Amino acid sequence: MASWKYDKLLDRLISNWPAKVLSLVIAILLSMFHKISILEERYFSVPLKIETSGDLLPSGPYPKVVRLTLKGEANALYPIQESDIEAYADLTKYTSPGIYRVPIQVQKKGSAVGITNLEIQVDPLELMIPLDHSLTKQVPVTPSFRGYLESGYELSNYSLEPNQVTIYGPVNIVSNINDVTTDYIELTGRKENFSVVTKIVNKESLIKIEGPLTVTFSATIQQSIVIRTFEKLPIIVSGLKSGLLARPQINFGTVKLQGSQLDLDAYTPDSSLLSLDCSEIDKEGTYLLPLIVTAPKNFIVLRYEPLEIPVEIVKQTGGDS
Repeated sequence: MASWKYDKLLDRLISNWPAKVLSLVIAILLSMFHKISILEERYFSVPLKIETSGDLLPSGPYPKVVRLTLKGEANALYPIQESDIEAYADLTKYTSPGIYRVPIQVQKKGSAVGITNLEIQVDPLELMIPLDHSLTKQVPVTPSFRGYLESGYELSNYSLEPNQVTIYGPVNIVSNINDVTTDYIELTGRKENFSVVTKIVNKESLIKIEGPLTVTFSATIQQSIVIRTFEKLPIIVSGLKSGLLARPQINFGTVKLQGSQLDLDAYTPDSSLLSLDCSEIDKEGTYLLPLIVTAPKNFIVLRYEPLEIPVEIVKQTGGDS
């Protein structure tokens, strides 16, 4: 009797078995699709860390950040922060310069640790990156300026502290760097000495600047010194004794003066700038007299013409004036 019941049960199980198997598969798939449909997604962009060994460093461009897609149940997914997922490329097995293709890996940290049903997709999946030996050297700091000093002033001297820094990076880049520059130092409207703290600009992302990334810039500003030439200036005669008349052969001269731009811009020569001294002459004749330049004390006389002028001295008659 028992055998008959067993056979009957077996017959029921194996009867129409393809349909039953198909139903079971469909049930499993529906269950999986249901679970997938209730999974949430989050998207992160995280820094890409490059791990190398020895003195090798990345020597060419590579993505600094990667995109992560996290899939999981909402209650487990949303507490995760960007800092809980670390993306890295492991190149520690390479010991010589070259170009290498490596996968991008992820490591869970913090609140992401222990979540078993967490799927993490990385974009890109891998990268090609060149490696080269490292090099350290010192380079000078060069200031960068923006704008112009107030009219009439110039930058006569400046200093930087520190005036050089140490840079570190791959040989192919460091060997071609001769200096580093500061952020723009504003000059617009300045006319007095000044000092500012400014940043050092690192234009190469693969280069590290050791130490503080700021410098102190100190400037000395003075009035601009210019040279200006005045032409066709009248030459006057001074000190001539009564009864005598002077007839210079040249009546106009030229003077080249040096001084501050502001002073020279405001200066208009008067009639006393060029003169001939006749105070030592007491009789008629022709005399070769030196030209006298009487310039303001804040100017330097660089050159003047003529140096000497022939002057005819005659007695004054009733018709002379």
